[in-house]
Amino acid sequence: MLAVYGSANMDVVAYVSKAPQRGETVTGRAFRTIPGGKGANQAIAAARAGADVAFLGAVGDDAFGAGLRRTLADAGVSVERLRTVPGPSGVAHIVVDDGAGNSIIVVPGANGTLTGPDAGDRALLAGASALLLQLELPMSAVIAAARAAREARVQVVLTPAPVVALPAELLECVTLIVPNEHEAEGITGCSDPGKALSALLDLVPEAVVTLGGRGAVYGSRTGERLTEPARRVRAVDTTAAGDTFVGALAVARTEGRPPAQALRFASAAASLAVQREGASTSMPLRAEIDEVLEAHRGA
Repeated sequence: MLAVYGSANMDVVAYVSKAPQRGETVTGRAFRTIPGGKGANQAIAAARAGADVAFLGAVGDDAFGAGLRRTLADAGVSVERLRTVPGPSGVAHIVVDDGAGNSIIVVPGANGTLTGPDAGDRALLAGASALLLQLELPMSAVIAAARAAREARVQVVLTPAPVVALPAELLECVTLIVPNEHEAEGITGCSDPGKALSALLDLVPEAVVTLGGRGAVYGSRTGERLTEPARRVRAVDTTAAGDTFVGALAVARTEGRPPAQALRFASAAASLAVQREGASTSMPLRAEIDEVLEAHRGA
């Protein structure tokens, strides 16, 4: 079982031909509200990729909160430890342009009320194979969750987004860190992905740096280094690509796949997600991922 302690947001998405500059107003071609949040996205991605997943977090007592809870449950994610608190749920205002790029403003809402795992959360974590963390919650809550996982001897997979200073007390609990290339540069100061990877391994035992359309690189303190190229596809919306990659990667690791196979599985999942609009709505099912991998074997 995978546990995710993270954010659940309603994504309020506008689709435009060109993103507005400061002070500029543009006309969009479409608008959607889509359940999201990095935590919820990773939970749904992992569940669709074949894992049993439990989500630990908070939503507000508003219509968005009810929708987020329903979306997680419908995807097969356990919401027994998802709290409902007074006030608004988290939201993310997203602008997606015709180049498949995006800009995002996150308003934490209920996510900001979390302070760390309670006794019930800790009992659940004790039975997990891995805990997925991101940084859209208060840092104190993230650190508390990481410590609880370490005490239970559970692997911790960290997505360091949005980029903030990473406290030593968090890093000492992390098994695997998975930044994109921009986040990796923000953490290490290295613009070269290979050098950033080496710098990350000074902080944690394993690291993956995702490179968008150029794939991903993996390294471990044992000296292993791997490169996984991205599938050549037409990207429509990259909003949830990273979360899909991390969720699928965690599933592959839980299944005992070696790093090369785990990277290939995660890359296949992400390549499917970018061909569809939306965040949670774009994430592929296990059968779709397996079909891509099978086709690749026959190529």
